[in-house]
Amino acid sequence: MNLRLHLQDKYKKKFSPADFLQIGPPVKQDQETCEKDLAHTFLQRLMMLDYRARYIPVRQDSSKVSYSKPAPEIPHTGQRALEALYGNTVNSNQSRQSPVHPMNVQMAVFHCSDSFFKQNMITKLSQCQYAVPLLVPDPVTMDLECPLWTFRQIRKTWKITKIKDNSNTVTLKSMPICNAETPMVSFFRLGSLSQSKSQLMNTLIDDRHKTFFHRNCPGSTKSRHLMDGVAEIAWYCPAGKPNDAFTDCTAFCNLHGDALLNEKQRDILIEKSSVNVVLVPKLEKGDKSEKVISALFESAKPLIVLIADNDSDAGQLTDGKYSMGLKDRSQSDVSNELKGIIRNILSGPHASFQLETMAEVSVIRVDEDDSFCKKGKSAAIKTVDFKKMDVSMVKDEFLQCQGKLWHEWCKKNKKTKCKSQQELMQIREKQCKASRSKLMKSFTDSLLSLKSTDREYFLKWTQIFIDALSTDDLSSILQSYDEKWSEVLALKKKRVESYQLKMKQTELEQISTKLQSATFGLEHMFREMGQIYEAHKSLKKQPTSGQTDWSKYPELGAELMISGHPMELMDGDAGHVPLTWISSLLDEVIKKLGNKRVFVLSVLGVQSSGKSTMLNAMFGLQFAVSAGRCTKGAFMQLVRVSEEIKKDFQFDYVLVVDTEGLRALELEGNTTLHHDNELATFVVGLGNMTLINIFGENPADMQDVLQIVVQAFMRMKKVRLSPSCVFVHQNVSDIAAAEMNMDGKRRLQEKLDQMAQLAAKEEGCDAECFSDVIAFDVQKDVKYFAQLWEGSPPMAPPNPGYSESVQELKTFILSKASQSKGITLKEFKSKINDLWNALLNENFVFSFKNTLEIAVYRKLEVQYGDWTWTLRSKMLTIENQLYNKIENEELIKLELSYLHEESHKTYEEIRNAMTTYFDDDSDKEMLAQWRGRFESKIKDFHDEQVKGCKRKLDEVIQQKNARKKLDDKKTEFEDKLLQKSKDLAHQLKDKVEDEEELRKQFNSVWSGWVTELTAGTTPIKGINYQEDQFTILQDIGIEGSHIHESKDNGRYKNMSMVGNYSDYVTLTKHQESKQMYRFLTKKQKENLPQEEQELIRSFIDDVEQQTLNIIKTKPAATHGYSPAYLQEVANKVKEQVTEFKSKSKYTLKKKFTVDLVLYVFDRAESWLTESHKKFKMNNDAHVYLENKKEHYYSIFRSFCKGSSDAVVFGELICEKLKSSTVEAVCNKTAIGIADEMKCNFPAFSGNRLDLEKHVLKSLAEKENFDGFIAFITYIHRPKTQVETFIKEEVEKYIFTMQRDEAQNILKKNVEVIKTCVSQALFDATEKIKTEGGDIDKWVKEFSRLLHSELIFTISSQNLRDIKNFDFLKEEIEKGLKSIMEEMSSLSLDKMKEFRNQPDQILIKQLCECCWVKCPFCAAVCTNTLHNHTGDHSVPFHRPQAVRGFHYRNSVELSVDFCTTDVASKNSFYPSGSDKSIPFKEYRTAGPEFANWRITPDESEVKYWTWFVCRFQKELEDFYELKFQGKGEIPKEWKKHTIDDAIKSLDEMFKYVGFMATFSM
Repeated sequence: MNLRLHLQDKYKKKFSPADFLQIGPPVKQDQETCEKDLAHTFLQRLMMLDYRARYIPVRQDSSKVSYSKPAPEIPHTGQRALEALYGNTVNSNQSRQSPVHPMNVQMAVFHCSDSFFKQNMITKLSQCQYAVPLLVPDPVTMDLECPLWTFRQIRKTWKITKIKDNSNTVTLKSMPICNAETPMVSFFRLGSLSQSKSQLMNTLIDDRHKTFFHRNCPGSTKSRHLMDGVAEIAWYCPAGKPNDAFTDCTAFCNLHGDALLNEKQRDILIEKSSVNVVLVPKLEKGDKSEKVISALFESAKPLIVLIADNDSDAGQLTDGKYSMGLKDRSQSDVSNELKGIIRNILSGPHASFQLETMAEVSVIRVDEDDSFCKKGKSAAIKTVDFKKMDVSMVKDEFLQCQGKLWHEWCKKNKKTKCKSQQELMQIREKQCKASRSKLMKSFTDSLLSLKSTDREYFLKWTQIFIDALSTDDLSSILQSYDEKWSEVLALKKKRVESYQLKMKQTELEQISTKLQSATFGLEHMFREMGQIYEAHKSLKKQPTSGQTDWSKYPELGAELMISGHPMELMDGDAGHVPLTWISSLLDEVIKKLGNKRVFVLSVLGVQSSGKSTMLNAMFGLQFAVSAGRCTKGAFMQLVRVSEEIKKDFQFDYVLVVDTEGLRALELEGNTTLHHDNELATFVVGLGNMTLINIFGENPADMQDVLQIVVQAFMRMKKVRLSPSCVFVHQNVSDIAAAEMNMDGKRRLQEKLDQMAQLAAKEEGCDAECFSDVIAFDVQKDVKYFAQLWEGSPPMAPPNPGYSESVQELKTFILSKASQSKGITLKEFKSKINDLWNALLNENFVFSFKNTLEIAVYRKLEVQYGDWTWTLRSKMLTIENQLYNKIENEELIKLELSYLHEESHKTYEEIRNAMTTYFDDDSDKEMLAQWRGRFESKIKDFHDEQVKGCKRKLDEVIQQKNARKKLDDKKTEFEDKLLQKSKDLAHQLKDKVEDEEELRKQFNSVWSGWVTELTAGTTPIKGINYQEDQFTILQDIGIEGSHIHESKDNGRYKNMSMVGNYSDYVTLTKHQESKQMYRFLTKKQKENLPQEEQELIRSFIDDVEQQTLNIIKTKPAATHGYSPAYLQEVANKVKEQVTEFKSKSKYTLKKKFTVDLVLYVFDRAESWLTESHKKFKMNNDAHVYLENKKEHYYSIFRSFCKGSSDAVVFGELICEKLKSSTVEAVCNKTAIGIADEMKCNFPAFSGNRLDLEKHVLKSLAEKENFDGFIAFITYIHRPKTQVETFIKEEVEKYIFTMQRDEAQNILKKNVEVIKTCVSQALFDATEKIKTEGGDIDKWVKEFSRLLHSELIFTISSQNLRDIKNFDFLKEEIEKGLKSIMEEMSSLSLDKMKEFRNQPDQILIKQLCECCWVKCPFCAAVCTNTLHNHTGDHSVPFHRPQAVRGFHYRNSVELSVDFCTTDVASKNSFYPSGSDKSIPFKEYRTAGPEFANWRITPDESEVKYWTWFVCRFQKELEDFYELKFQGKGEIPKEWKKHTIDDAIKSLDEMFKYVGFMATFSM
């Protein structure tokens, strides 16, 4: 037999799962197969759950079969023909070989398989609802074996119906069949019969399916050698329905062959069965069967005897003993009567059968007695030693790393963008401490120590024991869940009060949680390994003595993955990818296999849509499919491409990713829409191809998810993705489904495209259809599957049409895959990291059901931003009005009710607007889910605005009262201070010189006084600028992720100086299809025409100027900073961008608005900060007093030292004079330096052209990258760069080049002030001496004499006893001398603190001129008047490349000078136009061209040719364009040196000067 099936080499080297866990040639379906391929074809089709694997038509091999000569061609006639019919005279083919019996094929393969493949094979046979071998004689030794191991993966599910309280109660049972205790009905044949025993048994189990192969099945022959003596077993599983044949799960055992000849098998089955059924040809005394039947009659076991040649009805002979005749009776009648008898017997007490008891039979060998199997089992028993623990407690007790700790880590890791590493590490520390469970130590020790075969047995046994542990608990929990759910539904139906319903729902949720805890499998053990590894690796902890070496876990996982075990990629319970573990695991896979290429195939679908079943059938995988253990999260498994077909593919493996079902009901409360969308995006992003699995013809469930996936991909710009998808509709019975659903496919395509366009609009992308994001062809990539079951489960076999569909889909997938290179394992690892990190940063789209929801929500957010601005603006107006009242002392107390009253009208208008919006909007049904939240938000916002306004104004009142109190008490305070000083001076006679003690005593006095004066006041807070920016950007509808992204890369800070704005622009497909874009490369299409670039740059500058003007109108210095200022600016920017977009033919991306708002905020920050600082200085009582502290300390110290009033007052005057003198000297020096530089500094002493020449020279001297940036600033923002040049030159003049000269100017000014003060001092004293008067009159006169030079005010209150003015004058002169000495060495840096600064004076003088740029080369008009009449002009132009001017529809920069172009026949395209204009007619191109006078000239300025050559690469990088083709740099330009460049400037401006003189 093995020779005919070509299996002779497999009897020793057995089939193993690895032989079929690979992708080979397509399986033959309806074609005949030759005998040598029969075994492989049988197995391939069986692995795909095609029960027709038994009935494969065989093509006879003519080379190996001998035939007799063909019959004569002359037809027979008459008697000859009759003789031919009876075969008397015609030659027969005596040597023809009989076909191979199908069951011989099955048993031959069985004998040629290792124990693991036998197990797979028997499991598949059972899934096909076929009987499987229970007792098997060895074909050589004839020893009897029970292949108990092969049954270990078979799990049966059934429902038992019991009558309780006059109602039927249905109980669900689901368990491994080895553990099931069921009745067993055994059938034997004694002798030879014409009736088929197997066929009769089939009618008892399922009369539409051939559970047991019988003589009337296709392909049956008499030669079934390998089946003789084989006992097969099958189970009937009731569905809990009235038409069930039997009410409980019942085993049926069939002994093939004559039971008289197979005594050992017969005796075993008689002993084990609950009912014995014997078929005999006849009953006669002395017959061979008499002895057996007599023994059966004497046995207590029920017996049914079926007699072939007897026509009697069924009858009971004695208790438990029945007989029935078969002669002249239909099989249907026999079957019905037989069912009735068996049901009757089983309704009473009966023996039960359990498969595991077969191991107790001494006369047979059990395959589980194999040493490898026993070793694995022993290790598993040691590991899974839970001592009858509740299975729902196992994970909490033994697998603590993956429970609350891991979930908490995941939550914190996902929660914020800036994660607290310390908190994460603390959790890792706890995981390390929890990683020493006995279970995991035993499990990992066994994995590491056992050899490969032992390890496989160990893993299988571990799962078997875990399943056995959880079977009863799971069934009980599921039953409780079903009952509780029924109660909840009943209460909902009755509309019972919410408390009772809520209580029942809570109980249901508790049962759901328990169900999740009770779900326990090997995947949880591997998950724990991963978490132990991650925790230890993150903390870099070494294994302690007695602890398993965690560093070996990835290698172990890699070995298991390579051997065919699925490995968890995403933890479905935590909704997180353990990146560290996965990365290390894949690293080890790469070490063992090499960096192989893989084609990643993922599958996605709603729960119970048959995803895992499809993958298992397609590739022979082992993904969990039972209802008790559905896939959670995502698992990956490697499938090798076989050597036979490897040449057709560019990859070595298919990596299959299976996922949990979306919209899982049992996960409700634990999983969310967010989790489903995140999982879907992850697996679609990972896959080269994703199978979108749909149950039925309606794809509605998956459409929503795919919309979110598409929008998420659009947002993940940093991850390179190239996904594709195929829609698979399962359970579609109509063979014409593909043809009949053309309209449905069209609607699907339209819906997906419509949503993709909506998403693209929302995200500012250029996608115009679904396939722009996920490759999909609706004509080819939609497949229809037949239903999985041929009938109703649990007894229905798989539908053969399903297997055909699986094979067709597999062929289609491989056909598409053959065109792909796949990705390397290293790339796959990187992709997992990149994609998951991108998903972690995505906190927005996953919370929505579909793209339309996102669009509607964003629209609502924008509307909400408008409502909040209306409220904020109103409150700001109220605040300003009340501020003025407070300052004018019209308001001394503010009531909250008043603010509510003032804002009530506006608030009610907004509430009405909200009601209208939610009631009348076209998407009102969708909006309803957010209505309550936004109504609460607007109420909270209004309340916060009112409270915030009151808080701020209360502070203003407090601060004003504090200052008033301070002023009112000043006289009293100074009197007290004077008295205190005198008293203290007396106490400190001997300690007057101790400065430290004086300071200490003063501080104690001072702090008490400050506390008294500032009681009840709150210090004015600083600005939280960054937080306000974030809040306001969100208020105007910008997502946090976009804000973070822009802030992180910091691109907004130099937005006006970007070289290429193409990254901010989306070019639509419609625009790309225009004639002018048709032949462009991708790079060319990505680049905006330069005229469009300039429009954007100009727009940015305009917005910056407008918004800064708005900001500078705000009373920040008098009223303080308010976030409302930023909100007004943000709204203004948004309006401007909207208007700009409406006029532009390009779509600006969302990030343009984000960056522009941040750019404007950044530019306004210094002004707002400085203004608020001034406000705080002037209005905060604490700050005010702190600034007075030193002043009062001086008075205190002087009195303590015993100084007279005159001495004290002299010190006070000198202190005042010092601060005023510093300011006056600095302001005068600034003017003096500016004047000196304007007159004598070459760059500033000439005309505008001289300034331009020196700016260009200074730029040329900076040849590094900073110099290039300065050049670019000069080209695009010339005024900014000239101002920078002036500042730099003034700085150099003051501190390096002319430091001494600047210092001399300062000293001269010091002398001027000294003379002024001395003269004023003399004059005032003389006048008082001459005219008479008191100290007040002297102060008034002294101040008057100084007011033209100094700011000087002082009060003489409390010092009116001064009479000796000469003495006062002498004291002041003493102090003045030291002041002036100090002034002479004053740092010139001090000028920066005061009003006049030399650089600003020069900027105002030199930069108030024309700054209009040439529209071609950006050269600046040199006219010295800002709004001059006549044309703009410049003596020398530049190569147009310096401003990024390039040839249309290319990346080639233009090196032409515009002075050359205007003399040529060339043309150009003005901004926004597709019509070319000759350069000679450039003035007709628009307003920016009309007012320019460009004189034709063939000359080329060497300065600019040198610049182009020196900074060629930098220019190319900045503009993302090239000097190539028509824009290639002329060779002679490259000869120009920097010296040539600078020399050309001198010549150029000398010539211009000469021409100007000549023209005069």
